[in-house]
Parts: sequence; structure tokens; C-alpha cells
Amino acid sequence: MVEQPGFGTRCVHAGDDPGRYFGAVSPPIFEASLFAFDDFDACLEGLTGGGDYYIYTRGRNPTVEIAEHKLAALEGGEAAKFFASGMAAISAVVLSHVKQGDHVLCVRSVYGVTHTLLTQWLPRFGVSASFVDGTDLAAIEASIQDNTRLIYLESPTSVLFQLQDLAAVARIAKQRGILTAVDNSWASPIFQQPLALGIDLSIHTASKYIGGHSDLVAGAVIGRKELIDRLRNNEYAILGGVIGPFEAWLCIRGMRTLPLRLKQHEASGLEIASWLENHPKVRRVMHPGLASHPQHELARRQMSGMGGLFSFELDADLDGIRRFVNALSLFHIGVSWGGFESLVLPIGAVDAHKSQKTGTPGQEGLPLGLIRLFIGLEDAQDLRRDLEQALERV
Repeated sequence: MVEQPGFGTRCVHAGDDPGRYFGAVSPPIFEASLFAFDDFDACLEGLTGGGDYYIYTRGRNPTVEIAEHKLAALEGGEAAKFFASGMAAISAVVLSHVKQGDHVLCVRSVYGVTHTLLTQWLPRFGVSASFVDGTDLAAIEASIQDNTRLIYLESPTSVLFQLQDLAAVARIAKQRGILTAVDNSWASPIFQQPLALGIDLSIHTASKYIGGHSDLVAGAVIGRKELIDRLRNNEYAILGGVIGPFEAWLCIRGMRTLPLRLKQHEASGLEIASWLENHPKVRRVMHPGLASHPQHELARRQMSGMGGLFSFELDADLDGIRRFVNALSLFHIGVSWGGFESLVLPIGAVDAHKSQKTGTPGQEGLPLGLIRLFIGLEDAQDLRRDLEQALERV
């Protein structure tokens, strides 16, 4: 049995073949929409499904395929498919496996746009969805309906950082012939391997850690070849959420340094989360890597490391939250994460403001003082000093 190369080796070499491109160690960007046939017979064969031809980038592109081979190797999947955005990937997965009359079971606190897809778009086509506490395995099992075709997970969730027991959910789903998919963006392929735990499809917002430089929007799905081929030949090609060759090249670049960056995000994130946990102006910290997290043991069991994104509850009113956020100098105020830069998002205040503005209830269980932090690649001591001086304003 050949021993599997380590993550670092796969990040550098998987999918690459410099011999194909004049020895270039960084592959070329095939910024082409069209690939021409050599002759009449090749045209006939290629356009009727025969041969191994590049025809049109909406179907196949050499740069995109390098990125897909590399990601599949990292995640331990048979195949991968990149999309134009994380939501393009999520939407394709959901639409690929439901039809009129079907039901999707999803965890609560899922990414907001995913929630919108399930609650506002799918019902227009006769597909229902319900939401369950993902920390309660018995509740998940009890919420499965006769017409449930997909269980959609996000572990950890990106606001309250709740986990699901992926192996246990996969066992329950397989007994009933239900497909499982998980948003694995928080942990990345480096720190969590959902396919090895029995999950059918792993999804990433590649704009986050996979890209790593806050300069692209992309998504990806990894799984068994037949499932990825189904996406490639249907939802990817028909709905047109196609990643461009340059964006795929940026994903290749990002994956080469992924293990190094994740280690730094993890170390700095845990250091700052631990420090905040003991600060008198902080009520609680939600980070799966802390022993105080209610699912810490599950996190240690199904993940080999921790991401740099977490939340904490600030003991302050709206004015105090405003002073804290505005006093930060190294943390940009922004909604994304996974890049080189540290970010802050007053997500509890945003939720309360949106609720007041629209007259609709906010997200369930979000306290006003909930602050989400992403710990970037700056020196952790500098970030701590920045947070400390901002907390003094509260």
C-alpha cells in the first residue's frame, strides 16, 4: 500500500504536471472561452460526447482542472468541482438532489443566504425545508421525514460555532438513503475531513481559506466521482455558476500555502480567544478549541485543528459596542473571513438593527453584544494590544 503524501506535499504537487507546460512550475492561466478542434472528425467526436476534448470553458478548462485535482487530493475525495461562488456551489448541491415534493433538513444558524435559498426559493418549486438544533442528534433523527432527500450541515456554524457529529449524522442518513452535505469552510480540508467521516459532499466557500488573500470569490464541492459528474453535467453547466480560469489559478496559489496559513490562524486565534475568555468585559467566548465550549470534545474528535474565526459576547450596550468597534485599528470591519487580514463584525448589533429596520424578528438567540472576530496573519501580540485598548473604551 502506497502511503498518502502529507497535506503540505499535496498542496504543492497534487494536480500539477510541469512537463505539460514547458516546465513551468506555476501552471499557465488558460484564459480562453473556446478550444478549437483539430479537424472535422474530432469535431464530430467531441460534440457527441466522445474523446477527451476541451471544448468550452463552461464545461472544462485546463487551469480549473488543476485546481480541482489539487482540492480533491486535499479533501480525500474522488473528484472536485469549482464554482463561481460559495453560493453557486451550495445551490448546485441542493438543486441536484431535490425535486418537487421533496424535503431538506438543515441545521439552525446556517449561513444566512443558504437559509434564504431553503426558505424563500425552494418552496416556489414545491420543495420544503425544516431546521433543527444540530447539536442534538436525537432531534436530527426525529426531524427526518419520509420525503427527506438531503440533510444539510454546517460544522461549525459561522456565527454561534455549533458543531454536528458528522459521523453519527452520516450513519443515520445512510440507513435511510438520504444524501448528506456539509459546509466545511471553517475548518478547511486541512483540519476536517467530512468525506472520511461518511458525509457524501463537502462544500467550501473558496473565497475564504482556500483563496486566502481576499482577492477572489469562488466555491467548491468535493465527493464521489458520480456525484461530482452529476453536478458538472447538469447544475454547473446549465445554471452557469462557472469559475473563471484566473480565479481557479488564484485558488491553486492559495492552496499551496494553506497548511502554513491555517497553523498561524489556529495558534493566534486560540491565544486571543483564551485571553478574551478571562477579560472582565467579556461574558463568554464561542470557540470550539476552548475547553469551555460545550462541544469541545466533539471538536477534538472530528477535527485535527481549529480555524481563526470565532465569536464573543461583549458586556456592553449599543454605544459601548460602537465605541469598541470604532476604536480598533488593526481589525477591519467586514463580513468575510479567511484572508490574511483580521476582521471584526458586530453581528448582534447588525441583527438587531436589521430587525428594527424591517420589522421582522432577528436571528434566533443572537445577543446584542455578539461580536465575531477573524484572526488574520498579523502578530498575535499586536492584535491583543489593539483589542485591549478598544475594550478600555467600553
